[in-house]
Amino acid sequence: MVKKGFTRRQFTGTAAAAAGAVAASSIGAPYVARGAEKVVKLGFLAPLTGEVAAWGLPGRDGCLIWADHVNAAGGIKIGDDNYMVEIVSYDDEYLADKALIGAKKLVLEDDVKLVMMLGGSDAPAAVQFFTKQKMLSSTLLPSDLTPDTLYHLAPAEVHPIYNVTGVEWLAENRPELKTAAICAQDDELGRPSVATYLAAFEAAGIDVVYNEFFDIATTDFAPVVTAMLASDPDILCLDTAYADFVNLITETAINQGFTGQFLSCTFDFYPQVGEKVGKEAIEGFIFQFPDFDDEALNADHINFDNPNQFYADYVERFPGTWSAVTWEYPAIAEMWKRAAEKAQSIEPMAVLAAMKEGGRGAHVFGDADWWGSELWGIDNALVGNWPVVQIQDGKAKIVEYRSIVDWWNKHGDLLIKHTEALS
Repeated sequence: MVKKGFTRRQFTGTAAAAAGAVAASSIGAPYVARGAEKVVKLGFLAPLTGEVAAWGLPGRDGCLIWADHVNAAGGIKIGDDNYMVEIVSYDDEYLADKALIGAKKLVLEDDVKLVMMLGGSDAPAAVQFFTKQKMLSSTLLPSDLTPDTLYHLAPAEVHPIYNVTGVEWLAENRPELKTAAICAQDDELGRPSVATYLAAFEAAGIDVVYNEFFDIATTDFAPVVTAMLASDPDILCLDTAYADFVNLITETAINQGFTGQFLSCTFDFYPQVGEKVGKEAIEGFIFQFPDFDDEALNADHINFDNPNQFYADYVERFPGTWSAVTWEYPAIAEMWKRAAEKAQSIEPMAVLAAMKEGGRGAHVFGDADWWGSELWGIDNALVGNWPVVQIQDGKAKIVEYRSIVDWWNKHGDLLIKHTEALS
């Protein structure tokens, strides 16, 4: 039951303007080592321009902030050496042929020790090359994983399975919510996510009273929202719709009088939505991606150094562009750093062994299991707890961490059933 790749849309509204303003300045000069310092290069192979840039550029810029923090703290200590980090990026424009060109450049010319990718349609040829080169690589899309992708990991995100945690939390904390309406764009991102929500709602005993896909070319969401609200749902589920879709549907539903529970995978650029409709209108919105100024990220189990300062530095340098992926690539880089220090080596296979030692790994939200054979044929996805995030007084707040694996162990058959039905 291997899920396919997906496409992502570009920034919308003020976020697009902000992204354009910082794109040229955010390339960053290569780090120049001083004295006896050495340099380790980490590769970033993802769309930095084009219609999928919103799911690459903020992550690359987050990596630049992360590298600045690491270098300011003295770099990575390996034996008697201190390695300063340099992020080497290549814009693949989300094109498979460009991704392969970039993969060869990063590995053969730049001598990187890790390549971070978005994943999806640009990944297969590049990952095949990485496998031959025994190069460690990462993806944000676990459907990239196969039994043949031996050194390709999904260490940060396991879309769309983590969406079950939001439904489970609502069922326990808002038991009066009995019905849900789901909509999503009809593509390889929307379908598996709808399957996940259908499974989660069934497990929670919540009836789905509306479930329809809309065309990806849709620009007027009034008819879509009207049809959803005609089913009188308690929950309006926006699935893993693109950011502009989520925001437009939310605004349209509020303007049509919906005052019930919103639920979505992401809610990128929610402050702009709150400015349009009033922050009280989006109060209680449930989604899955936190801002990193959240106090809950300062807990001992979090495997990300100084997340609050990371957030502050990012929003100061790249205002208006914080998104779901901003922290995910840096979280992967942080995991690589910790494994390199554990292995006392920067070489890919040594770091990989340290990452996967004992079948456990340091996921950003707490130590987790290397898992995935049941879905992708290989245990190269790091799966553990995932946060449930709620808008409270106009601000994203983590309300609880919940176990993805625990849900799977109880309801995995439902996910398989619904995924196969929508394949």
